[in-house]
Amino acid sequence: MNEPSQADDDISGIGADPVAFEVFYRRHLEAVSRFVARRVDDPHLAADLTADVFLAVIESAAGYRPDRGSQIGWLYGVARNVIGDERRRAAQRLRVTGRMAGRRDLGPDDIARIEERIDAESVARRTHRALSELPEGTRTLVELVAVDGLTVAEAATVLGVSPVAARVRLHRARRVVRAVLARPVTTLA
Repeated sequence: MNEPSQADDDISGIGADPVAFEVFYRRHLEAVSRFVARRVDDPHLAADLTADVFLAVIESAAGYRPDRGSQIGWLYGVARNVIGDERRRAAQRLRVTGRMAGRRDLGPDDIARIEERIDAESVARRTHRALSELPEGTRTLVELVAVDGLTVAEAATVLGVSPVAARVRLHRARRVVRAVLARPVTTLA
């Protein structure tokens, strides 16, 4: 993925400029798709969430501030919020109706491509399960740095903590994750 040049840093207008949005979308679609596929295992939901991330980008682009972090860091923050919102909505739907609703039809090629992506990210999902022993904020920090490729400073910005605090949390978390991943696979289930 090519990171934008300095002249492309300000993306605050993509919500009102379809051409600028299309460029942004094409530049970051693959990264967002991978981010989502590492966190969900349903192809319909992965496709819907990826689309929802870019809808949220249109709505919140005016608030992007290049001085607070990279585009990809900001985009992963938006994606994290979209996925979190969906998980809360899904839990609510399950409590109220006992079933999932609102899926759209996908063609066989779409489902095959999304299933391939989900299969390719199965190792990352095992790692996410291993991370479940960490507190939520620390787990998210590890995911942003180790899985999504952000720098510690970018991840700190996404989470609203100082880079020093993020480094300390990351050091402690790595110790815990190494211990959990060293266990036999049967104890992680």
